[in-house]
Amino acid sequence: MKILLCNDDGFRAPGIEALYEALRGLADVEVVAPEHNNSAKSNALTLHSPLYVHNAANGFRYVNGTPADCVHIALTGLLGYRPDLVVSGINNGANMGDDTIYSGTVGAAMEGYLFGIPAIAFSQTERGWGHLDAAAAKAAELVARLLPSLPKADERAAPWLLNVNIPNLPADKLRGFKVARLGRRHAAEQVIIQQNPRGETMYWIGSAGPAKDDAEGTDFHGTAQGYATITPLQVDLTDHERLPYWAPLAAQLSAGAVAPVEGHGA
Repeated sequence: MKILLCNDDGFRAPGIEALYEALRGLADVEVVAPEHNNSAKSNALTLHSPLYVHNAANGFRYVNGTPADCVHIALTGLLGYRPDLVVSGINNGANMGDDTIYSGTVGAAMEGYLFGIPAIAFSQTERGWGHLDAAAAKAAELVARLLPSLPKADERAAPWLLNVNIPNLPADKLRGFKVARLGRRHAAEQVIIQQNPRGETMYWIGSAGPAKDDAEGTDFHGTAQGYATITPLQVDLTDHERLPYWAPLAAQLSAGAVAPVEGHGA
């Protein structure tokens, strides 16, 4: 079995080094990761500047681009083969609730998913790499369980995408795995405004807000109880329930109507 491993914290990050060590006994693991920290880059691809791939002393390869760039390049020519699984992480901090939209860790895994390959994004719930060894072992436990059921690289079975968050706890305190839906956060904190030495105004994006929906069944609740949460993700952002709601507006616009549609204002 072959695994492509990426992250968004950069190829030198302790999280990817720990995950590589935990996984390399399970499969052939190839690392293609960003040169520098690319947190919150989501699914961004670099389209207007060249990308370069370099070899690190430890055998990892790194790219001067985003996490999605790394996986895209790997799958479209760099590797020369199709991996059985794409793994991203371990991220330095949680990717729960709304975080998943922004996450470069999830973006790397999603890029593999978009190419039809099963993918997993792993994150620790707190920053600082506390109990990273336990998190890596937990991640390897899940991968080991999934590897035998993966489709062969030449098969085209429907892929899946998992977002996994692991509490920063010692191994004997982790309570196992729990499937959970994404929770929600409050709005982010206020932007931070500063002056640079030239007197120009700088704006720094504020920290993420606290959990808004952390009810039982969410990733926030599960990790708070000591579980590693598994959330299956999908890429389809369509609000299927509201398609009928917007259909009358589209119909009136197509017919050249100017009267407001009920429920759409005016």
